[in-house]
Amino acid sequence: MSTVFPPSPQPLVPVAGTGALFPVRRIFCVGQNYAAHAREMGTDPTRTDPCFFTKPGDAVVASGSTVPYPSMTANLHYEIEMVVAMGGGGADIPVDQALGQVFGYAAGIDLTRRDLQAAAKKAGQPWDMAKGFDRSAPLGTIAPASAIGHPVRGGIRLAVNGAPRQTSDLSDMIWSVAEIIARLSRFVELRAGDLIFTGTPEGVGPVQRGDLLEGGIDGVGTVAVTVS
Repeated sequence: MSTVFPPSPQPLVPVAGTGALFPVRRIFCVGQNYAAHAREMGTDPTRTDPCFFTKPGDAVVASGSTVPYPSMTANLHYEIEMVVAMGGGGADIPVDQALGQVFGYAAGIDLTRRDLQAAAKKAGQPWDMAKGFDRSAPLGTIAPASAIGHPVRGGIRLAVNGAPRQTSDLSDMIWSVAEIIARLSRFVELRAGDLIFTGTPEGVGPVQRGDLLEGGIDGVGTVAVTVS
């Protein structure tokens, strides 16, 4: 049976060291998974259940791209994050089996309309338009876990126009990758192609038109975009 119009192309992300492409299905994100970032956002960083939100799969932007400053905001922020690329999935995945479902890892940037997010929080409304807008998920190449293992420590950083803005370590995450996957799989059935942004460290801040954002994670990879 034919479709009423041509289907939209599926987002594809290069896999480091290969000619393969990773097909993106959905994007999940974890809010405030670094204690210092929770504090700078005015919340208590005690260990509570992680908060999840989503972005559409086609929010992915290839590293090296130029992205337009989004509409409906005067306070766009950068957030560097390690991204988990799922190669398997399931529901109610036990913590001790979670890493076996991971294909690989990448460096990503969670672009955020911070003013819209603040207004939504104040009104008790969802964050969709603050987080899930077009081209809000710049992503570097995916490094297979078979090549790099499952990172639990290593520097994570972001610079704006060459000036350091975020500097931390993966070991500062409140919830580990395995714990995130296990918890998220209680809410949704995860599948191959899903991406999980695992939270950002402290130092988030505003983006101006013309800024070059360059992020990196030791042993994982890099990501860079220019905002026009």
